[in-house]
Amino acid sequence: MHQPAQRDQQTHQRAKRLHRVLVCAAAVPVMLIAAGCSSDSGSDGGAAKDTAGLGATTSADATAAPTVQAAAYKKLPEPCAVLSKKTLTDLVPKGAKSGKEGTSTDTASRGSCSWTSLDNNGVKGSQFRWLNVSLLRFDSSQTQGEGDKLAASYYAKQVQEAQSVTGAKSTKSEPVAGAGDEATAVRYDLKKKEGAFKQQTVVARVENVVVTIDYNGAGLAGDKTPSADTLTKAAEKAVKEAVAAVSSANGSGGSSTGGAGSPSASPSKSASPSASPSKSASKASPSASASKKS
Repeated sequence: MHQPAQRDQQTHQRAKRLHRVLVCAAAVPVMLIAAGCSSDSGSDGGAAKDTAGLGATTSADATAAPTVQAAAYKKLPEPCAVLSKKTLTDLVPKGAKSGKEGTSTDTASRGSCSWTSLDNNGVKGSQFRWLNVSLLRFDSSQTQGEGDKLAASYYAKQVQEAQSVTGAKSTKSEPVAGAGDEATAVRYDLKKKEGAFKQQTVVARVENVVVTIDYNGAGLAGDKTPSADTLTKAAEKAVKEAVAAVSSANGSGGSSTGGAGSPSASPSKSASPSASPSKSASKASPSASASKKS
């Protein structure tokens, strides 16, 4: 009598165990899917981190790229207008109104002007004067460097050339105060068939611009030779005015002790250090017998 009931009970227990197995088996794929989703999510997070890291590196590389200090001055003044009428009258009394501007393909980077004066006193002789102002501006660039440093290098070269002119006698050099960032006056005697010439070359740098003043004088046909001290003082006055004109043209209030301005993109071809203002000055006036390259 008890056996059928016992078999029913055993059958019922087996059915319950089978149900639990099926429920667990059904749960496994869900867990695997959840684990798979979790794994994918982690993978995406890693990729995002990698991408973020790459972007940060690129940004860091861009930030680390070297920058060049912008050139202070963007333009030059009119070369024939950098000196006052009074100064021109003192330096070249018979040629103050006859300035001749040099040829330039880039007036923002290069300019020059020359004046010639001959005071003819007949049998008493003549007084000759020749004046040249040259302006050269340097831009900043990634390849060549900062404009003011390029100008400083050219300034040093100009001073050295003035100190080593062939045939020069009694060469003297001295610093000039109040003419930009640095300035030097070089003077010497030069003997020519026309007479004894007194040559003054004053080179000044203000920021990224170099100003060169060439000034010479001679007593011709028996007239007395001019004083070197007087000519040098006049040339130094001229270079200070020219430097102030450069600063004023760039909105720096005409200060002769430097200035600030806006950047220029790249060095102009016409502002190459190989182009010497003194050489171009010599070509500008063939009659200037005391010019350095004459």
